[in-house]
Amino acid sequence: MTFAELLRRHRHAARLTLEELAESSGVSARTLSDMERGRSKGPQHRTVNALADALALDEVARKEFVELARDGRLRDHWNRPTGLCELPRSVDDFTGRAAELAWTGELLRGEAAVGLITGPAGLGKTTLAVRAARDLRPGFPDGVFFVDLFGMSLQPLAVDDALAQLLHALGAADRDLPRETAGRASLYRSLLRDRRVLVVLDNARSEEQVRPLLPGDGGSKALVTSRRLLAGLEGVHRLALGPLPAVEAVLLLTGILGERCDSGSAVTELARLCGGLPLALRIVGNRLVSRPGWTAATLAVRLSGEERRLDQLRAGDLKIANAFAMSYGQLADTARRVFRRLALVPGHDFDATLAAVVGDLPIEDAWDALDELVDLGLLQDGASGRYRFHDLVRLFARDRLHAEEPEAGRDALAETVTAWLLRMATTAGRWFEHAERHLEPDPGLSCAEEADHWLRANADNWLGALRTAAGSGRHSAVLDCAESLDWFSDRWMHAPHWLEVFTLGAEAAASMSDPAREANQLNQLAWVHLLQRGDPETALRHTAQAIDLATRSGAANQIASAHHHAAGALRRLGRLDDATASETLAAEMFKADGDLDSYCQALGALGSCLRDAGRHAEALRQYRDLQALLEDGRSGIRPSVVAFTRPIALARIGECLGLLGDRTEAIAKLTEAIGLMEQAQMPVLQAGSLETLAALLAEDDGIAESRQVYARAAEVYEAVGDAGASARCRALAD
Repeated sequence: MTFAELLRRHRHAARLTLEELAESSGVSARTLSDMERGRSKGPQHRTVNALADALALDEVARKEFVELARDGRLRDHWNRPTGLCELPRSVDDFTGRAAELAWTGELLRGEAAVGLITGPAGLGKTTLAVRAARDLRPGFPDGVFFVDLFGMSLQPLAVDDALAQLLHALGAADRDLPRETAGRASLYRSLLRDRRVLVVLDNARSEEQVRPLLPGDGGSKALVTSRRLLAGLEGVHRLALGPLPAVEAVLLLTGILGERCDSGSAVTELARLCGGLPLALRIVGNRLVSRPGWTAATLAVRLSGEERRLDQLRAGDLKIANAFAMSYGQLADTARRVFRRLALVPGHDFDATLAAVVGDLPIEDAWDALDELVDLGLLQDGASGRYRFHDLVRLFARDRLHAEEPEAGRDALAETVTAWLLRMATTAGRWFEHAERHLEPDPGLSCAEEADHWLRANADNWLGALRTAAGSGRHSAVLDCAESLDWFSDRWMHAPHWLEVFTLGAEAAASMSDPAREANQLNQLAWVHLLQRGDPETALRHTAQAIDLATRSGAANQIASAHHHAAGALRRLGRLDDATASETLAAEMFKADGDLDSYCQALGALGSCLRDAGRHAEALRQYRDLQALLEDGRSGIRPSVVAFTRPIALARIGECLGLLGDRTEAIAKLTEAIGLMEQAQMPVLQAGSLETLAALLAEDDGIAESRQVYARAAEVYEAVGDAGASARCRALAD
């Protein structure tokens, strides 16, 4: 109901003519007529009170009468230009974010009332919101307003003050503003109800700050930005902003530089060093534009050193570290401590357990601290329960660590982290070695599957700890860890770090003057050069050294291992007779030493020598003997070795059957083997068996099925980093 309608209703109820009401109130009949016809929508407060007295309105009716008049006064002011809450200047070289702009446009042109853009410091949330608001302005004819809520400030904008700014922008005068927050919020929503207004609420601190500023029913919309997740906001549509993709980062920097863009490769390197953060890219661009004597290559050199990168990312009053510092300043003391200490984690990511070790906290407190860090955008979290820094945020955390903790404390903490990681890796690796049946239970790793997962997920961390320990002369810990990973390396044979692991192990054993253990590490290096690097000559040199060291120390098992790896190298060099002799000797020595786990590996390798020599029937018998041994529960072979070796034996049986012309049985064996390999996570062997199966299916007129299997082989090869084999299989799949 309008004020005009309410005035007319009260006058009729009082049985007064316009002239009678004019006489009793002191308001002219002409003015009253303008009011009832809606020409005067909001009379002054004194006039309204005089009318209420003349109409003898009770308390409830008077309140409604006064409020409608006040609402009308504000609506009279609606179209008056105020110049308040104007959008900030939009940057001319805005680049990228096409998907994000499309999301914002589709959202706010539709039924949704509120869009929320969240993300860490430096991602350009405000810039994106301002660009989106300018693009959307034609759809909001009643105004586009912007309010900076100063969420990262020590003194965020109070809700009352934010409402006052918006109400002033809508035409309200100070005297018309209710004193209470609830009253201001109600008036704000009532003014927006019948309008199409877009309100940009930038840099929000909390849900409590934002809620009263959101439009109610009607056509008005709000776009909110915040470093915090604001998880408590109801009914909002969320966009989590991330760093710019590499291509867009280069385009943004190129746009800022304009004619100064002198080197494509140097600009690409600068964009990489900025980690896709628009703020960092703008700082770099501004520095170059303001220093005509500099080139992109010059600044790239300055940024290349991690120690001073943050210091270099400054231009005038823009400094990337300041943006991070504002978020850091919002943290509780515990979260600050965890944040800066996480800079000591050597890998790219980590879990809550490692965060608890770093922070010297119970796991429950570590979860709380990590939640706080994620909420403020200082950490990124993933679906698998792991967390990571942006590269520049990690450097900021390291700076805070050096600034706020004494050197002795930092060194002690680094030692604690290194020792814990090495202990965990060694414990996990021992689930797969000979002594696994005698392992003491570990509270964090209760089975081989958990150990496998931990080693894979934390490879960057335990490898970094291994490097640190090697560099500081902790040879015993390094060697224990490298040895424990011997059998696990077979399960993850495509991992790229085994050369470094066993090189560090061999160097540690040499430093300890332990020839038997050095021979073991040299045998592992032979395996790496044989299977990973395709370098049988280097593998033979390592096995020769291992035989010499093991012979001098009487380590019969390592002599056998050296012959086993040498046989593999000889086979790949085409010296099949020498390979067969060497593998036969290895098998005999393993059996004599009681090492049945290694013995069955030698039997399988001996079958491969026979197969490569064209003695397919003999090779088939060898593989079937191996299969029988693996299926004999009294053989003494460890269950984990049986689980690892059985699919290999089945695949080799399938290969031999195919070579002997029994394609039907060969296809069945290979299919069974591939399923077991997938279960056991043996992708390198699985890919090779898939390729063999695809070829047999093609020979057996199963062209369509063969193509499907080739396509699957291409996927697995790609997953293990063998691009050549993947391309080969993909071509056969097409």
